[in-house]
Amino acid sequence: MKDDYQELVDEISALLAAPATLENRDFGLIAFGAHDSGDFDETTLDPVRTRSILTRKSTPAVRAWFEGFGIARATGPVRIPAAPEVGIFRGRICLPVRHRGVVLGYVWLLDAGPGEPEPTRERLAAAMGVAERIGVLLADAERAGTDLSREFRAVLTAERGWQYDMAVAAFRSALGGGEAEGLHAVVCVPGWREDEAPSARALPGVAAVCTVPWGVGRAEGGAGTGAPAGGRASSGDDRSARSRADASARRGAGRAEGGASTGTPAGGSALSGEDRSGRSALRRTGGAPALPHGDYVGYADFGGEAAPHALAVLVRLRSPDALSPALTMANRLRTAVGGDTATAGVAAPRRGLAELNTAWAEAAAAARAAKARAGLGPVAEWSAIGPYRMLTALPPGQAPDPAVRQLLAPVHAELARTAEVFLDCAGQAGRTAAALGIHRQTLYYRLSRVAQLTGLDLAEGEDRLLLHMALKAARL
Repeated sequence: MKDDYQELVDEISALLAAPATLENRDFGLIAFGAHDSGDFDETTLDPVRTRSILTRKSTPAVRAWFEGFGIARATGPVRIPAAPEVGIFRGRICLPVRHRGVVLGYVWLLDAGPGEPEPTRERLAAAMGVAERIGVLLADAERAGTDLSREFRAVLTAERGWQYDMAVAAFRSALGGGEAEGLHAVVCVPGWREDEAPSARALPGVAAVCTVPWGVGRAEGGAGTGAPAGGRASSGDDRSARSRADASARRGAGRAEGGASTGTPAGGSALSGEDRSGRSALRRTGGAPALPHGDYVGYADFGGEAAPHALAVLVRLRSPDALSPALTMANRLRTAVGGDTATAGVAAPRRGLAELNTAWAEAAAAARAAKARAGLGPVAEWSAIGPYRMLTALPPGQAPDPAVRQLLAPVHAELARTAEVFLDCAGQAGRTAAALGIHRQTLYYRLSRVAQLTGLDLAEGEDRLLLHMALKAARL
């Protein structure tokens, strides 16, 4: 963005053959053109211009002086005479930078000195055209810095159909045309509390950020719940009542059979927001230990506490092949909220906002996959989670397949782990025994016990596929 401003300021400098500076409407310096050393005299860098460049701002007195010439109301170039008594040794030409009738900044040029040609009307008009382009950039930057969490959340939680289309249209309008049609990636970071989302202003390269309900309630399949896109979302009251009922049922039953995953760490954790100065005041206020490999029980149990939210982040990208801004932001936020045990997911890059619900489902799926399999995380990309693309699309909350239900009991955790590693190793006994650190005969004995418990024939491809997918689904 800074380079864009500089290029436009240099374009105005070339048009009018004079060094230009760009300031926002509060007289804060944004960019300035280079001075030709041959053009220097005692009036070129007077005290006001020097202070503006060196400190990147002007004093209230200087601001009041210039505003007294009506620059905030002007729609065309304004000439301001020299005033040595206030440190202005040479006159100025001010080009107001406006967008949709609102002044957002000013381009300043030194007026022609003795013997120098005056800029023509045509060149001034061309320079005002460049100033209009600067106005679009400033307007987009202002929108990007505003709190768009409500509009962003509305898109991610809307039902498909006209409600979703309206939410996208409102978000597009609030974000601004140029920003809305740009390239973005959606990031999902589970474990946040609803009211503690950071501001987008404190997150470089972020267009919008919000919290979205996560975990309990995903079974309804709304776009904003982390469930597969395309399901019908229930009303807020229905979801809340159903979530409380589900949580109560899980606490009573103890989840002994090891239900499907919510992908959310127990207890939840959160970060505080930002202070008024925009500096990060993020701090960890909770967390959960990582589940050991092979622990298939209790993934959906929040220990009696309300399910935390997930943080949704819309990160700007420059190229679809360069996801580093999204990956860096995801790692920063997941480390802050839960330390080394926290995970995050990143969706495939997209241009525009039309598929934000699908992108959110991808990011949520990647975050769940990273929690289920350590090798995918701690920050997982949707494009890299393999079979979990399909598994995360299954309706959450359903009981495990009857064939593996007994295998998933806590007493058989080691057998379940052995079966999963065996299938991960493509059924190669040598690799499996080495990975588990056991003798081959021990491996064969365990696999025979797995066959007895499940009734599946591990020599049959379809039986192995069922067992493999059931074990992976239980991890979720």
